[in-house]
Formats: sequence, structure tokens, C-alpha cells
Amino acid sequence: MSTDISIVVPLYNEEESLPELVDWIHRVCQENNLSYEVILVNDGSTDGSWAVVQKIAKENSNVRGISFRRNYGKSAALHEGFRAVKGAVTMTMDADLQDSPDEIPAMYKMIEEDGYDLVSGWKKKRHDPITKTIPTKLYNGMTSWVSGIKLHDANCGLKAYDTKVVKSIEVYGEMHRQIPILAKQAGFKKIGEKVVVHRARKYGVTKFGLERFINGFLDLMSVTFITRFGKKPMHFFGTFGTLCFLMGGFTALYLIVGKLWDIYNNSNFRDVTDQPLFFLALVAMIIGSQLFLAGFIAELISRTSSDRNEYQIEETLGFQEDGLVNN
Repeated sequence: MSTDISIVVPLYNEEESLPELVDWIHRVCQENNLSYEVILVNDGSTDGSWAVVQKIAKENSNVRGISFRRNYGKSAALHEGFRAVKGAVTMTMDADLQDSPDEIPAMYKMIEEDGYDLVSGWKKKRHDPITKTIPTKLYNGMTSWVSGIKLHDANCGLKAYDTKVVKSIEVYGEMHRQIPILAKQAGFKKIGEKVVVHRARKYGVTKFGLERFINGFLDLMSVTFITRFGKKPMHFFGTFGTLCFLMGGFTALYLIVGKLWDIYNNSNFRDVTDQPLFFLALVAMIIGSQLFLAGFIAELISRTSSDRNEYQIEETLGFQEDGLVNN
């Protein structure tokens, strides 16, 4: 029997909330006639979370668990959870009960009936301090501007996916914040959002500090570069290197021609090397050369990469006998 929905829950020191969360998910899925599985990924918890997961799994056959030996981070937990899912639709939610399982049926419907590839929750009304809400809005605004994906809350942990999406992307480092961008880069362009309830934290304390916004910005720059120039790095480094070199070269040429002109006209002149602008021009030419060489090196690395010619194939016809399979 096929599974309608797989729910991946990364967790770190959430022993108090897990029984209530799983019971809530079970009740919602039963009321809506949804077959389901819950995959609880224990990210190296130091409390009794894994013992709680083991107990829940014994009592509920729909629950499976994965436990890391140490804390690797949310992206690693999601990556392993995505590898294990079997449902037609995959959902993610946090374990702290701030994401409401009551959102499951509507988000499932948006994937299965409305044809979305990815639906991201939008916590329009947040129960967070201002030190968290303002940086979140700034980060989401920048993400939307850079990626072109119009989401109000790209970092929301409550998301629903066509399972083809999570099987086609690789979540690593701290790229869980950039999953919509990774999905778009993989060719899944129907991305929507749904206003969801953000509940006040009932147990424990938040596991994230202000450093996540700095890391999120750096990851945004990284995934943007990889998405646009991952297979053609010379287009990035070569463009800026050429512009920088030409700017420095023309500046140096202007200074030299100016000196020759002054000599020709018997005018007073300054030595080229006495002018600070000349040294700025030399720096620009050196930087331009280095960027250009960086582009060549990046191209060599890209050419020898094992996945340089891996592409997302949606469907094939008549090639099965030749070994070509759908991704």
C-alpha cells in the first residue's frame, strides 16, 4: 500500500514535545484519511530524545527513527530524512510544536491537487521577540530579491514537497534555508506559500542564535553562485577579471600617454610613478589577472567533476533498453 505523506521531523533535545507532536500528527491524518509515516531524525541529542523516539516507534508502526552519533545540524538531518521517505508528498516540520500539524491536509492538497512542487509556510503572525522578527524580515526580503522566488518566509520549517523534489536535491552544510532555491535550480518552478499558524514555544528553548542570519546570508550567496555559475565559473571570474584588468590597463595607458603628450609639448609633467592613480591601476590589473586565473582553475575543477554532466531528467521515452532511466 502506497503512503500518502511522509513527515520528516529533525530534532535536537526535544524529548518533552515529541509524544504530543506524534499524537497530534496521527490524529490529523486519521481524521483526513491520509496514510502517513513520520521520520524522526535525532540530531545527536544530549537528553532522552532518542529513548522517547524508540518508545514512540514501538507503539506506532507509522513512526521510524534515525539517530546521529553527534550533532551535525538541521541540513544533515533533513538530507537523511529525505533519503528515507516513501510517501507521494513529503512534509517537514520542527519538533518544538511551534509548527501546527493541523496545516498538513491543506498543504498536502496544494501539492496533490493544485500541482505545486513546493509549498512553504508563511508565519505571518510570529510569536518571537523583535530581535528575531526584524532580522528574519530583512533576510527573507533579500532572499526573495536575489533568488526571484516570491516567498515571505523562505526559512519556515513547515514545508510540503512533491517527493520528486526532495529526491532531486542535495541539502548540505546549512542549506536547509535555501531549499526553495535548490528546488528552482533543479527545475521545480511551481513554488507557492500558505499562511500558517505560528504557535508559541511550549517546551524548551530555541536552538538557534543570531549567527544563523549571518550564516544564512553567506549560504544565500553561495547557493546563488553555484546555481548560476556552478558549471560555468569562468563566466563569473572571467567577466569581473576582464573588467578589472581593462580598467587598470586603460588608466595606466592614460597616465603614460598624458606624460608623453606633456613631453612633446615641453610642458611640466609628473613622473607616472609619482602618481597614486598609477599604483591603483597596477593593483586593478593584478586583481583582474588573478580573477581570470581563478576562473581557469575553477573551469578545470568543473571539467573534472564527476557530476559535470548530471541533469534532472523528468521523463524518458523509448530509452529503457539502453539503460537511460528517469531521475
